[in-house]
Amino acid sequence: MEISISAFVILSIIYFLAAHIGLYKIFEKMGEDGWKALVPFYGTYLAVKMVNKSWVWTIVYYVPFLGFVVWMGLVVELMKLLGKTSFKEHFLGVVFAGIYLPYIGFKEDVKFIGYEEASKYKKSFKREWADAIIFAVVAATIIRGFYLEAFTIPTSSMEQKLLVGDFLFVNKMAYGARVPNTPISFPFTHHSFPEWIPIVGGNQSYAELFKFPYAKLPKMGDVERNDCVVFNFPAGDTVAIEEPARIYEQMIRDASVELNVSEEQARKVINENYTIKARPVDKKENYIKRCVGLPGDKLEIVDAKLMINDKLGYFDENAQFNYSVLTDGTGFNQNALQRKKITTENIVSIDDERNDKFIVTMTDDAVEKIKQLTQVISVEKRIQHKGYKTWSLNPIFPNDSQYDWTVDNLGPMLIPKKGATVQLTAKTLPLYRRIIKNYEGNDLRINGSSIYINGEEVDSYTFKMDYYWMMGDNRHNSQDSRYWGFVPENHIVGKAVFVWMSWDSQQGGIRWDRLFTLVH
Repeated sequence: MEISISAFVILSIIYFLAAHIGLYKIFEKMGEDGWKALVPFYGTYLAVKMVNKSWVWTIVYYVPFLGFVVWMGLVVELMKLLGKTSFKEHFLGVVFAGIYLPYIGFKEDVKFIGYEEASKYKKSFKREWADAIIFAVVAATIIRGFYLEAFTIPTSSMEQKLLVGDFLFVNKMAYGARVPNTPISFPFTHHSFPEWIPIVGGNQSYAELFKFPYAKLPKMGDVERNDCVVFNFPAGDTVAIEEPARIYEQMIRDASVELNVSEEQARKVINENYTIKARPVDKKENYIKRCVGLPGDKLEIVDAKLMINDKLGYFDENAQFNYSVLTDGTGFNQNALQRKKITTENIVSIDDERNDKFIVTMTDDAVEKIKQLTQVISVEKRIQHKGYKTWSLNPIFPNDSQYDWTVDNLGPMLIPKKGATVQLTAKTLPLYRRIIKNYEGNDLRINGSSIYINGEEVDSYTFKMDYYWMMGDNRHNSQDSRYWGFVPENHIVGKAVFVWMSWDSQQGGIRWDRLFTLVH
């Protein structure tokens, strides 16, 4: 059941008012005028004073997110003064304040028992632990959901800016923390329980009993060009559970080529052989890439050079490409190259029968280093020109035979911007089909040369959201917008802030020089 924005706002206001009506009656039971509970700052100050806590609580109450923790403490302490001390009563007061506080406020037999009597209440050992665990879980869930969350870099797509094994913190407030689409979820899980948990391991860890529409809290700023951004994988709305790293639609295209059947027939084959799951936006996989294109930008890639608005785009000094390296027949010691920081990737031999041609992934600085090795004859960047063919059918966005784009030669095209209108033709539709149908929720149908949106024939479309273009710094080893297109604004999670831990699995140790380094 999806709750609209207006319904969500109305329910939130009703809940807030109901909770404060309960506080109004509780204040009266404590010997204060009830109206004082409704006065901002003053009401909070009195509540803190009633429960004999430091005035600092009043200040912290108005700090985003931390204020909710203070709210929980105030509710629990006030309930103790009314003789409500059981775990169940405290749980109801904190979680269902809009219902339970009015209930005890209007209940005539609930009275202020006095500070001396309330001080006699002592928690049992089990209760102390239960309260501490629940408090920690609630506080951590709030921080993780709206403020700061830890992420791990699992692939080399951002090397050498971010390395495999980096643990980093992501600031969710940077672009405005999102209200969860699916609020009913098991704590500290994303979309599934960890595989090692008995019985439920690998199963879905959230419920879709009701869902909230896209909404977010006030932001610290906008997504800026070249930010390292964490976002939900746009093409992850449908996944094959057994092959989570593969794009479902690309699996269908690949199966169509392999089996020499239509895409509809290939879809049936995939659906029969895999467990197919649809996921809401906030439960899609988390990706991290560099935002190289903003809404309204003109973007083009020419021979691996990124062009933004007809100018050479930003190129991080740690960004890397694949190079063909020709040697005199002498191979490479991979560990030695990694120790010299020439490459972090595996070295691939181009010809199994010879030992003189290799693919090496390197930065510009590393290219100059490898050229100094005595066995190296030549180093050449590997470029896919337009029309370059792979065995796979249309793996590059927009995944349509009308376009011969590659990872190194793509565009030009405009990145969609909220309120902008584009003309729709058989040629341009592949660029925006997924936006119109999947991201902005329209019914899209094509009949011959005619395009129908929500049953009406159209020749243009106006975007409802802003979109972004994301690319990895490891340009030849990154699954990014070149494969699946634009990233909608409602998929943005936050901004990468700093690396707090880094583990090198190849060398078996901590990368001490990367600890607590900022992500620029």
